[in-house]
Amino acid sequence: MKLKLTAIILTYNEQINLPECINSIKEYTDEILVIDSFSTDRTIEIAKSFGCKTYQNKFINQAKQFIWAIENTDIKNEWILRIDADERWAKEGFDELKKIIEADSSDGVYVKMKIFFMGRWIKHGGFYPNYFLRVYKKSKGKIEDRWMDEHIKVEGKTIISNIDVIESNYDRQKNISLWTDKHNKYSTREAIEFLIAKHNLKEMDTVANFWGNKTERKRWLKEKLYFHIPLFLRPFLYYIHRYIFKFGFLDGKEGFIFHYLHAFWYRFLVDVKVYQIEQLAKKENKTIPEVIKEHYGIEF
Repeated sequence: MKLKLTAIILTYNEQINLPECINSIKEYTDEILVIDSFSTDRTIEIAKSFGCKTYQNKFINQAKQFIWAIENTDIKNEWILRIDADERWAKEGFDELKKIIEADSSDGVYVKMKIFFMGRWIKHGGFYPNYFLRVYKKSKGKIEDRWMDEHIKVEGKTIISNIDVIESNYDRQKNISLWTDKHNKYSTREAIEFLIAKHNLKEMDTVANFWGNKTERKRWLKEKLYFHIPLFLRPFLYYIHRYIFKFGFLDGKEGFIFHYLHAFWYRFLVDVKVYQIEQLAKKENKTIPEVIKEHYGIEF
């Protein structure tokens, strides 16, 4: 059962994860594009061995890489599936997606992300069910041009499905330093995203609206609430919210590690970088973008 569906996978050194990802979708998608950021491992070789169309482009952030893929590759299908290399689809998910596509009554599909960490499903803490729009019609949708936490916006009708997509980075289960390295990079982009909003450095392309769709509601909670909590206090409140009030403690030792790292590694590191960038801007009498470019090598 192949659907008229094009899967787009963004990669960088994903030789561990990529085979499982492709195996989970190859029987159900008739086109797979791998957009690589000049990997130094066997990622491209593996992608080609599965018959995927491969492209390479310099990485800036996920949003810009995905936008590049849409604008610069020969996509043959109207329906697009966005999938990360550490994600897997099950047959049951494609069975439901087939019915949705054949009914042609929607332009975008929300799926439920089912996160596994150190081999354990993170069922609590507000992480499940957590809905993301991952399948959409190319003519109806586009991805936000943001540094972090980008979403796909659809002009038309969307549907909330019962499809579970597993996120399980098998390599990082075995080496936690790879998880922290990954989130160190994420924290830089998250800090930039916060500074853009705080200092009005560019116009945001998604309206924050508590009464809007899921994307707009998430944006409202983040920009109107979380962004206004003082630096360094935010990670503590985040942890209490996730681990206590959202019952993250029910996920055992792995859940404790997961929620603790998200709050006091990732979120705290974001605040440290925000603080440091703002202090350097004052000390060196430079703009925020100038400091980011000089000290992080990132231009926007």
